[in-house]
Amino acid sequence: MTQHPSPGWHRFEILSMMAIFRWFDTEEIDEFARSIAAELVKRAPPAGLEARDEKTSKRLKNTHHAVFSRAEQFARTHKLNLYKKARLGNQFRWALKEAGYPKAFVETWTYELITLVALKSTAPREPRR
Repeated sequence: MTQHPSPGWHRFEILSMMAIFRWFDTEEIDEFARSIAAELVKRAPPAGLEARDEKTSKRLKNTHHAVFSRAEQFARTHKLNLYKKARLGNQFRWALKEAGYPKAFVETWTYELITLVALKSTAPREPRR
């Protein structure tokens, strides 16, 4: 006679499978990456970066602040696992490349985004004694 696992075990299996699917669910991540890339393109289009004047510099600084403030807020309010952080960076990078930004610009902004998200999405820990 075969023993069947308790009903509680079956529920645990289902919850475990759901957790695995949530771990890989990146719909919200993809949408956020597209939205901050679109904001960057709207505020500081690739063609506008060629000018080396004070107005362009100020616009880029303000854009940087706006985009990264949104990213910080997103990181603080969403549970981001390693896969989702990587996905966010990758989606952002490709959106900037497709928009026509220079390679150095794309790599710098992507690195900053990933660093910020990694630091801000980690819950503060109690100091060890």
